[in-house]
Amino acid sequence: MDFRRLWSGFWAWYERHYLLNVVLASTLFMLQLVHLFWLGAEPISLRLTDESFFSPHGLLKYLILLIDYTEIPALIAVSLVYVNELRHGFTPKALLFLLFLNSQWLHIFWITDEYVSTELSGDPAGSSLPGWLAWVAILIDYLELPVIYDTLKRTAIAIRRRRLGELAKGALRRA
Repeated sequence: MDFRRLWSGFWAWYERHYLLNVVLASTLFMLQLVHLFWLGAEPISLRLTDESFFSPHGLLKYLILLIDYTEIPALIAVSLVYVNELRHGFTPKALLFLLFLNSQWLHIFWITDEYVSTELSGDPAGSSLPGWLAWVAILIDYLELPVIYDTLKRTAIAIRRRRLGELAKGALRRA
């Protein structure tokens, strides 16, 4: 099968089911707010105030770890939203948000949460990485916030358009 045909078939399917795709992407990405809360309330607060405001244990700790693993499918799903936008024409915002999103791969595979947490706790990191990289990883994590907001906004717009489309179809049937 021809790659171009597969590519265009995928994007045709994606656009036919845009609402489903954007809702899935934004839902997965919203879960990252839990991770960002933990990041601010434990390692960052511990470093800045010598006090942790949230130190999960037991089941809660494992639930947060599980949520953290949804970051990879979220990055892929949300990246598709912006790649699709760029397919229709260049916008600086779509490119910038793709850069924000995909800088996460550095954080996921190189500057890990474990490193950040250990580094900010003041314990010897046992790593050859400099301490300031922990702050870079935090910045990378918080670059998700404008993208989360924009994805939620896109979801609301897609839902509104679908409802308006259904209303218009209903009005045409009655006419």
